Amino acid sequence: MSQTDSDPTLTPNTLAPIAPVAGVVLGAGLGTRMKSTRPKVLHEIAGRAMINHVLAALGTLNPARQVVVVGPGMEEAIGRAVAPVPAVVQPDRLGTADAVKAARAELSDITDGTVFILFGDTPFIRPDTLRAMAHAREDGAAVVVLGFRAADPTGYGRLIVDEVGTLTRIVEHRDASEAERAIDLCNAGVMAISADRLFDLVDRVGNDNAKGEYYLTDVIALARGDGAQCAVIEAAEGELLGVDSKVDLADAEARWQRARRHHAMAEEGAILTDPESVWFSWDTVLGQDVTVGQNTVFGPGVTVEAGAVIKPFCHLEGAHVRAGAEVGPYARLRPGADIGQAARIGNFVEVKNAHFADGAKANHLSYIGDADVGAGANIGAGTITCNYDGYLKHKTIIGPKAFIGSNSALVAPVEIGAGAIIGAGSTITQNVEADALAVSRGKQSTLKGAGKRVRDTKAAEKARRDAERG
Repeated sequence: MSQTDSDPTLTPNTLAPIAPVAGVVLGAGLGTRMKSTRPKVLHEIAGRAMINHVLAALGTLNPARQVVVVGPGMEEAIGRAVAPVPAVVQPDRLGTADAVKAARAELSDITDGTVFILFGDTPFIRPDTLRAMAHAREDGAAVVVLGFRAADPTGYGRLIVDEVGTLTRIVEHRDASEAERAIDLCNAGVMAISADRLFDLVDRVGNDNAKGEYYLTDVIALARGDGAQCAVIEAAEGELLGVDSKVDLADAEARWQRARRHHAMAEEGAILTDPESVWFSWDTVLGQDVTVGQNTVFGPGVTVEAGAVIKPFCHLEGAHVRAGAEVGPYARLRPGADIGQAARIGNFVEVKNAHFADGAKANHLSYIGDADVGAGANIGAGTITCNYDGYLKHKTIIGPKAFIGSNSALVAPVEIGAGAIIGAGSTITQNVEADALAVSRGKQSTLKGAGKRVRDTKAAEKARRDAERG
């Protein structure tokens, strides 16, 4: 994984922070450039809201408290997404220091350790970076600011440090001298502040500026004025990518997927036959020697155990594929699908809320929903479990080594016993006992020569109509 990409698995470092931490995640921005009715921080990367990526990174430090600050009208939508983390409202959008004040009540009992100030639209922040900031804070800095070396620093605030690396001030680009603009160490906005100083500092931040807002960056000058030390921790620029538009969102998704594919191959030991066409969810888990074919999409909640094969053009969500199973090509596993060891789900088969025991097979063109399929059972092409009566869902149970003939409809609730055989084309509405043979279809009638008579009649009728049309 490159140093500019975040590790999407968020593997925590084994070194714990020296003292307790808490976090305030700012998510009140309107995000007008997103051109969306949805709050900016709820736009998803890898199936997870950006703000939840940030909370997950902070969560690896086992924080004593996390608080999300939102704007008016956002509390319901964002509150649902981040629950059980509380969402508090910043009544007036008067700057970042004002936003931190909105979290005061939730942090009233946090008087020791470090409080992080994070942003809900920077989803690539890494746990190890936060841990380094916590250690720097505990090493004596009242405020630790996260910085990065920008390829193009235009527009960013510059971090001014002395000869020993102590942060002395932050200068906004518009206020910087030519010498200061030549500095490429830029302010990412993320801070770690001593809990016992946090609200004393933000309460003293003024709004004597063009916008009349309260800027969190002013705490550096205030802390320095108190004789306190301020420090800088550097991170890669890519880690601090902010998402301000849907173009940025697409770029962020591509960055995340690239890192996740690398992790799948380098760390999990999976085989991706065409990595660029495989798309992961934030929580996908792959075992060693899993093979994933091209154009496969993993939605949330998928685990694939060691040695399983996912053939091309599959879509999986909320599914568990056990060791040695085969899925696809062109299969769809929906939530609740549990595919047993060495089981096979073939092309154009859809499975929903159904368990396939070890060695069970549905190789072609079937829908199996709300079902238990026993070990070694074989489901023929075109079979469906009729699980919905228009009001309620019902269950189908297929016993071990049962054989379901092609084009069968199993009308739930129904149970097919172990070793039973269902004749092709049957509609089964009653239970079938073990080792029985059940056939339910109309009696076949064969009329000699009738096929030719039908063809001749139809051909003559077509010829007559063609002649009438001229």
